[in-house]
Amino acid sequence: MRVLSRDIKQHVGKEITIAGWVHKKRLLGGITFINVRDRTGLVQCVVKDADEVEKLRGMQIGTIVTVSGLVNEESRAPHGAELHQPKITVDVPVTEQPAIEVDKRIDHKPENQDTLFENRPLNVRNLQEQQIFRLRSELNRYIREFAHSQEFVEIQTPKLLAGATEGGAEIFKLDYFGQEATLAQSPQLYKQMMVGAFERVFEIGPAFRAEPSMTTRHLSETTMLDLEIGFIKDHDEVLQMVEKMVFQVLTNLYEEHADELQELRAPELVLKPDFPRYTVAQVHQMYTEATGEDTTQEKDLIPAEERWICDYAKDKQGCEAVFVTEFPVEAMKFYHMINPENEKTVLWGDLLFRGLEIATCPQREHRYDVLVQQMKDAGLDPKHPGYKYYLEAFKNGLPAHGGCGFGIDRLVQKAIGLHSVKEATLFPRDINRLAP
Repeated sequence: MRVLSRDIKQHVGKEITIAGWVHKKRLLGGITFINVRDRTGLVQCVVKDADEVEKLRGMQIGTIVTVSGLVNEESRAPHGAELHQPKITVDVPVTEQPAIEVDKRIDHKPENQDTLFENRPLNVRNLQEQQIFRLRSELNRYIREFAHSQEFVEIQTPKLLAGATEGGAEIFKLDYFGQEATLAQSPQLYKQMMVGAFERVFEIGPAFRAEPSMTTRHLSETTMLDLEIGFIKDHDEVLQMVEKMVFQVLTNLYEEHADELQELRAPELVLKPDFPRYTVAQVHQMYTEATGEDTTQEKDLIPAEERWICDYAKDKQGCEAVFVTEFPVEAMKFYHMINPENEKTVLWGDLLFRGLEIATCPQREHRYDVLVQQMKDAGLDPKHPGYKYYLEAFKNGLPAHGGCGFGIDRLVQKAIGLHSVKEATLFPRDINRLAP
């Protein structure tokens, strides 16, 4: 029976069998040491027998082996034990020199990113690189656990659409059996429809944006968390739900995976259960006074303001996550609700974390007649076939609701402290990359 690397110390003094990839070979004083990697880590094998050493001749990193041997306690070895007197079987030989060295820390400097992504099938075998995506998996698990604890129903919505009915960002068009189709920018319209059935829904899935942006914060294919909550009292209830989720997810990640985050040199988490809140106008004014750069005429925050307000909140209020609220109506989507207390602003808040917008969290307009008028005001045709089923949901009764579109890639990037959102993505897609 195969024993995993994490469990070998339980078998000290016994003979066991392991299997995995040769991760590293080194010769020391006439003794060959090999590290064998499996899904839980490394096992060090001490090879003295000349016949066993010969089996490894010409074998490169990545060779798959099965090794049987006696477990000896060794505090300096991975998992506190190693294999002696090994008998090696080469299951899948690798004889060509690999393009990169997976046993050394991967360099994430911006100038090395093309090499990083071009060799992704290999570099993800690096233990530190694997940690990024193991942590990403854990973060998604925490999100799902939170959503289920709050009685959300997980849904999956189409990514092939008949038209770009939501508007906004640039779209990808494709031929669909002779019809023009687009790739979904978000599940926005579908998740609102589903509030009429389940009240609370969420989805973790891809979104596609044909924006010609080549920055550290943009991707053409991104992974989004979409939440929608029905029967809300007000916009504040939406912000509180997102706040509670983010606090729980990040504190769980940092508490349960402290060693991995430290290995990846992640920054210390500075977070409070109640995130500071500022209006867009307040941030513009504060930033202008602090820097001398006048942003008071901007509709949205500029990236420098996002970084500045997060640094300010971290320093002054002990929290590096903030909400920015009351965006001007000029920036609204047709399905946003105008602020009844100030009709120049919208019930919309952005969640910023460590200087980057992570989520957009508005209250939706649920009143059918108001929604139709807002569509017309935005230059949209409510009679367009793409809106038929969406508007039917409103005609047949949708409660007051709101939610968020939440960037998983960006949260992973900032939680770990990576330079670019692309580093948090297994196979990033941008204007220059469509492979691997």
